[in-house]
Amino acid sequence: MAEQEGIRRENGGNGGLGAAGREGNHAGNVLLGYLKSAPVGVNISGLTKSFGQNRVLKGVDLGIEPGETVVILGKSGTGKSVLLRHIIGLERPDGGSILIGGEPVEYDAPGKGEHVVAMVFQSSALFNSLTVADNVGLYLKEHKVFKDDGKVRQIVSSALEIVGLSEKEDVMPSVLSGGMKRRVATARALVMNPDLLLFDEPTAGLDPMMTRTIGDLILDLKQKVEMTQIVVTHDIDLAFYVADRIAVLSEGRIIEFGPPEQIRDCAKHAVQEFITPQFGENRR
Repeated sequence: MAEQEGIRRENGGNGGLGAAGREGNHAGNVLLGYLKSAPVGVNISGLTKSFGQNRVLKGVDLGIEPGETVVILGKSGTGKSVLLRHIIGLERPDGGSILIGGEPVEYDAPGKGEHVVAMVFQSSALFNSLTVADNVGLYLKEHKVFKDDGKVRQIVSSALEIVGLSEKEDVMPSVLSGGMKRRVATARALVMNPDLLLFDEPTAGLDPMMTRTIGDLILDLKQKVEMTQIVVTHDIDLAFYVADRIAVLSEGRIIEFGPPEQIRDCAKHAVQEFITPQFGENRR
């Protein structure tokens, strides 16, 4: 099946840029030549947010280095997606601050800040009235990035090849599987040339094969494209597969932050309670 074909990585796995970039593949190089983002650091200090009587974020502190892939790991309903929406400027905090590349997030005009931030939503948020290619190229056309429509088509084709969907340009989103929609949404985010790329529960509801494909894509982006990535998930396997560092969010705060091995060996009860089912005596 098309969804299970994946893309071969240079080290033999399934994934994104490995196939597109291998042996000088022209289509993949078109996008790689276009991407000129500058990875940015993200500094979150004392972030709080309540919805009515529900205190979701209770003082989140987190510092992310430029070019890092950081996973925010936590149980469902702990405020992970709410935190992402603050980073991209869709939610205004009650208190605290977020700096991206040293600049505060623009809450009154999301997307108008100094740095380009793109997000792959859990729902994919594709326009069902547009083809896959038109969804991916919408940003380029609306912002008149290129005067030449042929260049737009090149970039779109390259982005879709990188995510393993080069034969789906003229397909409507409604006929795609959930995993394919996530990959289209990733291609759409990439053509924005982001300095910071956010993933909201990228593997939620996907089968194990597609979960691995999405994980490989995130890894390949880390290896081949200079950008900072933040991945929100409750998928422990994904977190330990792609992260440079993992932040554990529990009860509205970051309770542990460090490389995967530090999280695995952390003695805090709240951390162990969450990861032990995955890293018990029968797992490595």
